[in-house]
Amino acid sequence: MKLITNWKYHILNFIGWQIYLLSILTFEKLSYGLFQVEKWSDLEWNKLYYFIAEGVLCGFLGFLLSNVILVYVDYKVQIGKISKRALWGIVLVFVLSQILYHLLLWPFLSVPLKYFLDRENPLTFLMKLANIPVFGVSFLVWFFVVMTYKIFKYLKEIKIKQLELETNLREITLNTLKGQINPHFMFNSLNNIRGLILENPSKSREMLTRLSEMLRYSLTKSDTNKIVLEEELEMVSNYIALSKIQLEDRLEYITEINSDTLYFSIPPMIVQMLVENAVKHGVSNIKEGGVVKLISKIKKNELHLIVENTGFLKKRSTSTQIGLKNIRERLFLLYANRATFEIVEENKMVKAKVVIPFNV
Repeated sequence: MKLITNWKYHILNFIGWQIYLLSILTFEKLSYGLFQVEKWSDLEWNKLYYFIAEGVLCGFLGFLLSNVILVYVDYKVQIGKISKRALWGIVLVFVLSQILYHLLLWPFLSVPLKYFLDRENPLTFLMKLANIPVFGVSFLVWFFVVMTYKIFKYLKEIKIKQLELETNLREITLNTLKGQINPHFMFNSLNNIRGLILENPSKSREMLTRLSEMLRYSLTKSDTNKIVLEEELEMVSNYIALSKIQLEDRLEYITEINSDTLYFSIPPMIVQMLVENAVKHGVSNIKEGGVVKLISKIKKNELHLIVENTGFLKKRSTSTQIGLKNIRERLFLLYANRATFEIVEENKMVKAKVVIPFNV
């Protein structure tokens, strides 16, 4: 942001110059003069007016010439990449502004001096030179304040850009993870449906509809990070129906869904992936089949999603590990450490549990 085009800056800059130079030039002289008089009638009012005019004019001139330096800093100096050439440029502009200040200052001050005190400027050339460090320090104080502000804004912009990049990266990662639907399941489902076409045409049409619903779901939800649980359960229902084409009575699906959890927001495809993992690596590997049980409940202001399946928690395949890692990464990206995921074996049942806090 360029300060030279900021009207708020100019107001604050003008006030700052007035306060600073009135404090170091005028107030000291006024306090000394007031201390010397015994009563108000003895006060030399014309001197008081001149001292005030002197401070105001010095502040006004400082305000004008500080903008000369600011124009160079705004348009030629890039914070974060200040070159030697830019530094020398700052020095040159600073020196030129000081020369201009002192060339204009004394003619400016001669006007109120003549008007209020009816005299010419009594300062000699050497006395005028002695004032250069005083006004030079004033410009250095201004320059320090301006550069401090610019550096602060630069660091703030860098932080904002970094957060934007991290957010974009997180969105890309989430979309990539959400897109990891098992392609093998899709191919197997199509093959199973093909086998159903001659045997049971109406059933095959129903399964094609369910498969298309799953594809539509995965595509339409790829641009969102959260959906209500009720929508996810429809996806799971379609998945179970398609899986039963192959597993038939070997797959028993049970749900215990608390109605209060249906409109709770969750990451899309989290439950579907847990159920798919339970079917593919649990029930389908058991000759006599087994049970997949889905539970949703609220406990201590948290949503508990539990998927249990018949089987044993043995060393998982690469695809399973990728799926579980997918779930953990998505939960971390969305909730950091406020959500948890664990998978354990209890009484010949594998239990996967996701806990998501409310108001996140």
